[in-house]
Amino acid sequence: MHDDPFEHGHFGEDEDPIFGDIADDGFPVNPDWLRLTSVGIDIGSSTSHLMFSKLIMRRRSTEMSSAFEVVHREVLYRSPILLTPFIDETTIDVESLGAFVKESYAESGIAQEDVDTGAVICTGEAVRKVNSEAIVRMLAAQGGRFVCATAGPNLEAILGAHGSGAVVRSMEIGAGMNVDMGGGTTKVAIVQKGEVTETFAISIGARLVAWDKDDKIQRIELPGKKIAASVGIDLKVGNVITQEQKETLAETFADLVMKVLKREEYTPLMMELLVTPKPLAFADTIDEIGFSGGVAEYVYDYDKQDYGDLGPLLGAAIRERLPSLGVPLVGSSERIRATVIGASQYTVQVSTSTVYVSDPALLPQLDLQVVPAQLPTGDLTKKGVADAIAHGFERMDIDPKDLDRPMVLALLGSVVPTYDSIKMLCDAIADALKHRTDVWNIILSADVAGLVGSMLKREHKVKPEVIVVDAITVGDFNFVDLGQAIEAVEAIPVVVKSLVFEG
Repeated sequence: MHDDPFEHGHFGEDEDPIFGDIADDGFPVNPDWLRLTSVGIDIGSSTSHLMFSKLIMRRRSTEMSSAFEVVHREVLYRSPILLTPFIDETTIDVESLGAFVKESYAESGIAQEDVDTGAVICTGEAVRKVNSEAIVRMLAAQGGRFVCATAGPNLEAILGAHGSGAVVRSMEIGAGMNVDMGGGTTKVAIVQKGEVTETFAISIGARLVAWDKDDKIQRIELPGKKIAASVGIDLKVGNVITQEQKETLAETFADLVMKVLKREEYTPLMMELLVTPKPLAFADTIDEIGFSGGVAEYVYDYDKQDYGDLGPLLGAAIRERLPSLGVPLVGSSERIRATVIGASQYTVQVSTSTVYVSDPALLPQLDLQVVPAQLPTGDLTKKGVADAIAHGFERMDIDPKDLDRPMVLALLGSVVPTYDSIKMLCDAIADALKHRTDVWNIILSADVAGLVGSMLKREHKVKPEVIVVDAITVGDFNFVDLGQAIEAVEAIPVVVKSLVFEG
């Protein structure tokens, strides 16, 4: 039997009897293997950074339309950590951010035209700034073929859990907790058997209050004011913050976070600080806890640098309190960089001949963010499908009314092709997307695209154009391109782009 090349990472020969020619990187050179240069850009409320990577991908089967999977990742360049520049409290500094990205390209020695694919993610408080979406699009346009996303608290919690390695580790334990602590928020993800089963966020972060080298306060976010007021500290921009005040705030922040992690009763202040609608519901045993985000550098005591915020003090205060949690602290694959390193592209699939396209001129549709909704098992009901769709939008932090977010609704699960089942499905879809005036892009894992598309247009009289494809496999962190129809077989090629993580 031939040795598995993935086990060793390299073949070590110029030619392999099974795989053919071997490149200098130790992997085969043939159409079943892809090499991509990818970039991941993260714009956070406190910090921003960039990472170039080389991805080696292998086709999963002998079929030319089958998916490629990443089998090797190599980081080529990590940028310095940049304090996210702001012009004022509500506006990100576009020029400074653009200059940082340009400088990172120059330092890495990688030209824009050499980048095959990538991802730009805007997270934390930065998402709420007035020009965040424009910033993401601007950076994506600087080179390569990118996917772009502004990540709200739920998606950011999921990103942190994947990037830190918590999701992978959860395959071997009962349940884990990943705590992503950034500048504006603390996000918690519960992970079980390789999946994120619950997310939570609260407005507690290291950069809710920030100061200059002379300790003059430069920035105060509203949650920071509320927490400070709760312990009798009156913060004002321009005033000097004392060391005692810094320590008091850090201890107070840490106490609030620990109440979340211990799943104790929330105080009225904590209820005011909630970002997600409800406190953590998971009540079973947690087998391990890990941290990601900027504050994690201090929780693990890896970083000593002071960026003019509560990071060092808050991280130390959390670390001191962790023994009282009674849960083992595990390491993290990445901490401040626990985000995407780019996007793997060319996971190519072909939808079946039952596709529905109300107007062929609509194709192609590019860079659609997937909103996965897991259909309930058994007989479909309108409420069951509606709840699944609502949960999918909430999980991805996407408002169905937001027409600035190109998206595709993916309904995953089996559907019995009866009139009643299709009607239940279409009733729920029509209600969920009723505010969208753009193209309704829909993916089904079940082979019923033609029936769903026809019913939406003919019985529900949906005014927007409709595209429905089926037999496509997608999930979290996917973006898709719907290509122009292959007329000979009346099918649509679908390129699925997946965010790639370091861990």
